[in-house]
Amino acid sequence: MVVEKIRVLLADDHAIFRKGLREILDKESDMTVVGEAQDGVEAVSKAEELAPDVILMDLKMPRLDGIGATRLITERDPEARIIILTMYLEEEYVSEASKAGVRGYILKGADLETMLEAIRAVHRGEVRIDPAMASKVLVKLCQEAEDTQERIISLTEREKEILSFVVKGDTNSQIAQRLLLSERTVDNHISAILRKLGVRNRTQAAVYAVRGGLLIPT
Repeated sequence: MVVEKIRVLLADDHAIFRKGLREILDKESDMTVVGEAQDGVEAVSKAEELAPDVILMDLKMPRLDGIGATRLITERDPEARIIILTMYLEEEYVSEASKAGVRGYILKGADLETMLEAIRAVHRGEVRIDPAMASKVLVKLCQEAEDTQERIISLTEREKEILSFVVKGDTNSQIAQRLLLSERTVDNHISAILRKLGVRNRTQAAVYAVRGGLLIPT
């Protein structure tokens, strides 16, 4: 059986780090590195040229940083799956990255399995934020955001229930099992939730849930 590999683009200004990461990912049976970029401008160009499944993006790069590159990429392709891989733990960076449309935020000091799991999860359409930052970034975004009560009210009771599980970090498969629904039904509900809330991904939907009082982060 042929395994369809996850096509990864690496964007980092440190050649040695890219080389090491390429060697690690290429050893995985379900991953392959299709290209590298040494700055944000090149990352935008390579993303358009190669159409990778997942982009690992450094935060601090010459000419254009990771957040700026992410904004440009997601403007052209809202479905782009980008993970910020960085040494910076500050809440402000995570907040801005989320607004730019990233699907994951992982520290470079994380263990290998955490990084590989994040790539696979983001490829599946899920969101991954380093556990050290998850609750803090929700609070940060909530403090900056406008009142969203009207949008929350527009959700059906089932959508609110599903959204509460999203905030807790459950995958679509786990939600389907908990609610005795098909995964396709959950996918449809998630799409409806994103549309009604006017957000692009699960992380932003979770922020709206916290603002609306569906769940308080701990």
